[in-house]
Amino acid sequence: MHNVVISGTGLYTPANSISNEELVQSFNTYVAQFNADNADAIARGEVEALTESSAAFIEKASGIKSRFVMDKEGILDPQRMAPRLPERSNDEWSVLCQMAIGAAEQALQRAGKTAADIDGVIVACSNLQRAYPAIAIEVQEALGIQGFGFDMNVACSSATFGIQTAANSVQLGQARAVLMVNPEVCTGHLNFRDRDSHFIFGDAATAVIIERADLATSRYQFDIVSTKLLTKFSNNIRNNFGFLNRAAEEGIGARDKLFVQEGRKVFRDVCPMVAELVATHLQENQLNVSDVKRFWLHQANLSMNHLIVKKLLGRDATEQEAPVILDTYANTSSAGSVIAFHKNQDDLAAGSLAVLSSFGAGYSIGSVLLRKL
Repeated sequence: MHNVVISGTGLYTPANSISNEELVQSFNTYVAQFNADNADAIARGEVEALTESSAAFIEKASGIKSRFVMDKEGILDPQRMAPRLPERSNDEWSVLCQMAIGAAEQALQRAGKTAADIDGVIVACSNLQRAYPAIAIEVQEALGIQGFGFDMNVACSSATFGIQTAANSVQLGQARAVLMVNPEVCTGHLNFRDRDSHFIFGDAATAVIIERADLATSRYQFDIVSTKLLTKFSNNIRNNFGFLNRAAEEGIGARDKLFVQEGRKVFRDVCPMVAELVATHLQENQLNVSDVKRFWLHQANLSMNHLIVKKLLGRDATEQEAPVILDTYANTSSAGSVIAFHKNQDDLAAGSLAVLSSFGAGYSIGSVLLRKL
């Protein structure tokens, strides 16, 4: 059995950003046109009038101020309101592969590794663009990595589940090092015409190198102290889009073929579950919550993060203790907690204990205890 470390992280950030104000302008233009086109039906009570959004509402509801996106023009077009990502030929790298490579190259550089040092690739994300061949095998080919590759999806917890899966492979000697990547085009499954959720998601990709401790040479090493995972079935976050939709024509184009959630129920259910899982995880490893110097939490909703850490610490966390990237990246699903980790790790002193935690659809919750070396 080998000791396992995270030796490098990487981040791919799309070139385009959309502010709340820009998003609201597009949404409200759509609302005005919809209400005008359906004025008579609205007056008869047959159609419900749509309500405008506002930047202040979005920030108060979520803590989000802007988001990075793979395509800005299509999202802001009131006649389209969806990203425009042209289909690529089978001879071109896919969008997810392109994003993954950007994050992976940075992670490899920070880890001081090359493709020859990696024995496996895991693409773990919510939004896989195709059924097969696996995006991971495509990334493997693009980077020139020998060994194995596979995809996995545990929604917003895909990264923490991916870290445990990679760590198990390295610990058991099945690989010297594994590249775990989280490319997320979350805007592709978002309904930009839904006032309650049109602002939630952004796009990004993250990468993590998990390797044997005795082979690691990086200045950015974190010992993987322990991992703990939990799933509990819930329909409160769901997306019913899939290849079987063509076998049930009556549902094609329905609202549930994009992201849908019962936000208040998710908040009520998930916050105590996450706090309990992390607290239990620490106790099982004879560690105290007060020993944790940093919490890198899933970046879905600012109020959720504040409540979870308050339940753990018994007080409000400082910005250093629980860094936030949600304001500029929005919810990037599985990439969110890793973005927070990537951007807020270098200042930690050697020996510092930290928690990387995710939570989302499933429900799925992951906790990774890390100690900086």
